[in-house]
Amino acid sequence: MLNSYRLRIFLLPALLVGFGMSIQAQQHYYMTAAQARDYALNHVTELKNLKIDRKIQDAQNHEITGQALPQLTGTVSTQHFFTIPVTLLPDFISPAVYGVLEKEGVQDGSGNPISMPNEPTQFFPAQFGVPWQSSAGFAFQQLLFQPDVFVGLQARSTALKYADLNVKAMEDSVKSNVLRAYYGVLIAEKRQIFLEEGLTRLAKLHTDQEKLFKAGFAEKLDIDKTQVSLNNLQTTKTQLDNLIYIGYASLKYALGLTQKDTLTLTDTLSADVVKRDLLDGSDFKYEDRNEIQLLNTAIELQKLDVKRYKLSYIPTIAAYWNFSYNALRKDPNFLNFKEPWYQTSVAGINMNIPIFDGLQKHYRVKQAQYRLEKTTNSKENLEKVIDFQREASVNILRNSLSTLDVQERNMQLAERVFNTTKKKYEQGLGSSFEILQADQDFQTAQSNYFQALYDAVTAKIGYYRSLGKL
Repeated sequence: MLNSYRLRIFLLPALLVGFGMSIQAQQHYYMTAAQARDYALNHVTELKNLKIDRKIQDAQNHEITGQALPQLTGTVSTQHFFTIPVTLLPDFISPAVYGVLEKEGVQDGSGNPISMPNEPTQFFPAQFGVPWQSSAGFAFQQLLFQPDVFVGLQARSTALKYADLNVKAMEDSVKSNVLRAYYGVLIAEKRQIFLEEGLTRLAKLHTDQEKLFKAGFAEKLDIDKTQVSLNNLQTTKTQLDNLIYIGYASLKYALGLTQKDTLTLTDTLSADVVKRDLLDGSDFKYEDRNEIQLLNTAIELQKLDVKRYKLSYIPTIAAYWNFSYNALRKDPNFLNFKEPWYQTSVAGINMNIPIFDGLQKHYRVKQAQYRLEKTTNSKENLEKVIDFQREASVNILRNSLSTLDVQERNMQLAERVFNTTKKKYEQGLGSSFEILQADQDFQTAQSNYFQALYDAVTAKIGYYRSLGKL
């Protein structure tokens, strides 16, 4: 029966998840492991979206830059007053009249001098303006200082770097998944070849036993035992065939291919390939890991965030210039340019000075500082995790390679035992039980070898990823 490693080969994240229907034409791909890895980096949806996020960040950077550039807006307006607004004017006529009368010494009928009565100042309503008014002009504004904009300008390159590192961190995960899936299918296909050879051996043994039985030199029990082994091995092969089919489907999904496409793996895998080009990792630095670089960049951005909130106590300053032409009409004949348009122009500087906002800015600074502290803690913890991963991956790789050597020798030994037992059986010096047992031991040795081969290649992938060299 299949060992558990054959199941783990195919249980990738995304296994049997959303194998969507495709309307694209079927294509055939021939890929090495390196080609599969590179293909996935350009076609996996998660990476595509992260690259789009990078473009979004670039667009946001240009938006922030635009806030610091001159702003020019045009305005056109027309309004009609159904009732012209009323303004109360003080009684400026009576003081003037009484002033003249007093100056000329005019007297009333009783001979008394006429003077200004001591009454409160009177007001009278007056309407000013015309019912139709229109204006056309433009407004120019140049931001001189605004904390969030200018900190945003400083953060542009760091934000792009953060987006790039997000892509790289995801690429590490994609590479690991693709390589594990690729080598998993490759090992299963190699195991399939050995199973087919085993089926051929048992089928020949079964045929030979039937001939010996007819000649009276074998028992029916021997034939039945061989048939049981043959049936079990055929069941194992059927299970492996199904798992290879699922493995290809999973690998296509991991690569970003459609399920209608066909894929042929062109790499070969052996113990020598796994042992080749091993890194010692002695020159490792935490910054070799994209996750550490990502957190370092996040810390830079959060420091700028703290700076932004601290600078919010500083006034915001902007210069402006407004220019317009205004038309005042009794009738809406604004296109009659024989009547005058009146020019207006004004320039100035605005300064908004924060005085008290209920300590909102103070607590925004606090929140930004706490977020920075959390990210710093996460970085320190990640360094500890990386230390553990490196130690564990080195030990696992060392043990896996040692186990691979042992299982390779065991498989070779089991093959020699089977061949010797087979010769003895053919010469009539051995029993059918011995040859079936030798064949079973040979199959077990093969299974253990492929288990060790898969463990070794995944251990190498894990080791390279722990060093940031995948």
